[in-house]
Amino acid sequence: MRLLGIDPGSRHCGWGVVDRHGSRTLAIAWGRWSPAPALPLPDRLAELAAGLRQVIEDYEPERTAVERVFHGVSARSLIVLAEARGVILAELARAGLPVAELSPAEVKSAVTGSGRADKQQVARMVRLQLQLPARRILGDAADALAVALAESQRATYDRVPGSGR
Repeated sequence: MRLLGIDPGSRHCGWGVVDRHGSRTLAIAWGRWSPAPALPLPDRLAELAAGLRQVIEDYEPERTAVERVFHGVSARSLIVLAEARGVILAELARAGLPVAELSPAEVKSAVTGSGRADKQQVARMVRLQLQLPARRILGDAADALAVALAESQRATYDRVPGSGR
């Protein structure tokens, strides 16, 4: 099963693609979209949509997961983040992909065992679980891989007979 995880943002939006085979999950690709901050918001959102379309075309995920918005620095930044998230959800729906929405605590808990883990703990566990090289992965991309990893675990659990789901 191939999954695309997305850590939404209007300035930096992380993405990560993983393959799950039984109990083994492998990272396929990851990155982030960073539209130029000087661009008007509609143009930045269009760049996010175009980048997402390209990743979907290149990697053909079967499922997707997007981290839910939980707070913003200000009301204005929260609104812009919600707009970016809306563009992402619309593109995923346009592509006909199933979308799971995970809270940050769900992602952290699935990846580290603690819903209160910090970004460094999440990034370290993503590297360990996906057997990635020690080189630094951009935080947004590591977060997106964590979203994909969390959803891959949940999707596998959902397929287990008697799991109650």
